[in-house]
Amino acid sequence: MDLFLKLKNLTALQLSGVHLSFPINSTFNASTPKLQLLGLDACNLTEFPTFLHSQHELMILSLSDNKIQGQIPNWIFNIGKHTLLLLDLSANFLTTFESFNHTPPILLWDSLIHLGLSSNKLQGSLPIPPPSITQYHVSNNKLTGEISPLFCNLSSIVRLDLSHNNLGGRLPKCLSKLSDLVILNLQNNNFRGILPEIYMEESRLRVVDVSYNQLEGQVPRSLSSCTMLEILLLGNNRFYDIFPSWLGKLPRLRVLSLQSNGFHSTIGKPESSLNFAKLQIIDVSFNNFTGKLPYEHFQSWTSMKVANLTFDRYNAYMVAVTSTPSPYFSFNNDFSYTLEMTNKGIKTLYQKIQDHLVAIDLSSNKFDGEISEVIGNLKGLHLLNISNNILTGPIPSSLENLTELESLDFSQNKLSGEIPPQLLQLTFLAIFNVSNNHLTGPIPQGRQFSTFENNSYLGNTGLCGMPLTKKCKISETLTQPPPNSKQGGGSNFPSKSDWVVIMMGYGSGLINGVVIGNNLTIRKLERFLKNFGSKQ
Repeated sequence: MDLFLKLKNLTALQLSGVHLSFPINSTFNASTPKLQLLGLDACNLTEFPTFLHSQHELMILSLSDNKIQGQIPNWIFNIGKHTLLLLDLSANFLTTFESFNHTPPILLWDSLIHLGLSSNKLQGSLPIPPPSITQYHVSNNKLTGEISPLFCNLSSIVRLDLSHNNLGGRLPKCLSKLSDLVILNLQNNNFRGILPEIYMEESRLRVVDVSYNQLEGQVPRSLSSCTMLEILLLGNNRFYDIFPSWLGKLPRLRVLSLQSNGFHSTIGKPESSLNFAKLQIIDVSFNNFTGKLPYEHFQSWTSMKVANLTFDRYNAYMVAVTSTPSPYFSFNNDFSYTLEMTNKGIKTLYQKIQDHLVAIDLSSNKFDGEISEVIGNLKGLHLLNISNNILTGPIPSSLENLTELESLDFSQNKLSGEIPPQLLQLTFLAIFNVSNNHLTGPIPQGRQFSTFENNSYLGNTGLCGMPLTKKCKISETLTQPPPNSKQGGGSNFPSKSDWVVIMMGYGSGLINGVVIGNNLTIRKLERFLKNFGSKQ
């Protein structure tokens, strides 16, 4: 490190990923280079380098993924006080801002655009970034208190991620002033009260995640003005409302989670044949919905009828915010999202398949009646869970059309009749559960069904055949149907081996939240280095 610090004309230094095992607290003097860009991510640092004291012209400083502990020193505010555009201190062990006299801390950089403080151990009140900020990431800390009214001054903010903290109180209505906001992630805090009517016409909002809080009341009707909205996660709160069918008018809505709330009554007919036309994932599990399954809605869910769905790349998880702070370089902050979902007690982080995952979870409600053959029209489905309801009648043979299906759960209902042998056509089926019903007859044999264990069938005294110990009579023997010529070569949908299982445990519902990526790419860095390097 000392070698680089002797290059007095050096303006950009990128050593990210290089483990610096030697001391970097070198003395600094007038000949120390005046850096504009410094990247020391994942360098095994344990404290802030002292040579930063002399860096008053920095524009980009990234120290993420290190082992820096303790307080953020006061002198850090002198680093590029008027020039700093990006500061990333995420994924360290930082606890507080040193001797801050203000509550909450007000950060003093004049031009800061991007601030990353996520995945530390920050305590106390939520720091207030300067009005210039567009990207603010402070997720996965231990922050407490309420959102300060000073956040109303952040008129340029595009992405606000306060998820996974201990913040509380009511959400300020002044959030409506944040007209450039694209992603709002408040997941897993202690916010209470109603979700304010904060969304204005011509809103740019594309992702709203307020799941795992204590919000109550009705879903604000002003959300219908958010015509750019693609992901709406309201799960695990205390909302008490009927099914918000009016959300079906949103032309880009792809993911809707209402799980674990107090939604009730029947899910009525869609307001038009185009309702929820782009919907790919819906989770209304663990509510109090009654009546028949929403077959009319099934008919309007156009995106779910397409196998191997590939989604256009204009959507929220590739929102790009580009800034050009100098003629020599610009940085492009592409942020991605992944969905954390629970299926059969396994929490899975879906990283590679978010473009075309199609899933329905209607479990743990009070739906009754039969499962209509119309469900076989949703040919793009990968996950289907209608367990723990009061459904009766047979399992529809039209399920054979769901050739992309990987998980099917009809357990804890009152279904009767035989398991259709046509289900042997579902060659990607990895999870199958029809336990605790009134099914009878032989279990289909071969193909994927040879992989399912006893617990997939328990509680059906009339079933027989492997893997159960009860043998079938000769008259009940089920023959395997011929291969389906429509099956073709294979699915473009990644197999379970492409899923990233992050933890085990039994959760409520399918969608646990959105995980917003924070991948900063410095564009044209080579040109930047070339242009500045030529001056040396």
